[in-house]
Amino acid sequence: MSTPLNHLDKSRLISQKNIAHYDQNAVSYDEGTQGHDVSQNINALLRAIKTEPPFTILDFGCGPGRDLQTFSKLGHIATGLEGSQQAAQIARTKSGCNVLVQDFFNLDLPEGYCDGIFANASLFHIPNNILPKVLGNLWACLKPNGILFSSNPRGNNEESWYGDRFGSYHNLEGWRSFMTNANFTEVEHYYRPSGLPFEQQHWLASVWRK
Repeated sequence: MSTPLNHLDKSRLISQKNIAHYDQNAVSYDEGTQGHDVSQNINALLRAIKTEPPFTILDFGCGPGRDLQTFSKLGHIATGLEGSQQAAQIARTKSGCNVLVQDFFNLDLPEGYCDGIFANASLFHIPNNILPKVLGNLWACLKPNGILFSSNPRGNNEESWYGDRFGSYHNLEGWRSFMTNANFTEVEHYYRPSGLPFEQQHWLASVWRK
């Protein structure tokens, strides 16, 4: 009879499986996401930052670096953070930016470092029992009045495996609770893709101020 996993073992398993998935699929993700238009999300982050550009941006879960390239072309100072070594290497090569390789569940970030954090399709991989710690790490990494953007596939506050990836799927009220408990103030939220009926808008995007 197998011994039930404790929280630490579960978290380690989730992290290992998620990272392994993105290591194995880094090239196909690079090729498959090049055409995705996330300009709405990038603009939502940038317009909320109330300091003089260029901005210091942390792309949290940068993947193969598509959005790092965009931030750099816009003249900002962008750093990536990625769990997958394979994706990080592609991101460095394509963007020319510094890319940190860190486990999302055990971050080591400088305090008061950045004006904005762009967490596009990344924070939903973090289980609810670890999310407050991670949000605290991100809050500390932001400068005063810094901005965190997040976009996650929405759900009814359930956690589940999708193949070999783990996800935590929040509705607005559930996500708002985590963010406000982490001392963030809501700036705005919207659903994507824009222009579709609500039931076809599977992504919840939100902007938060430190």
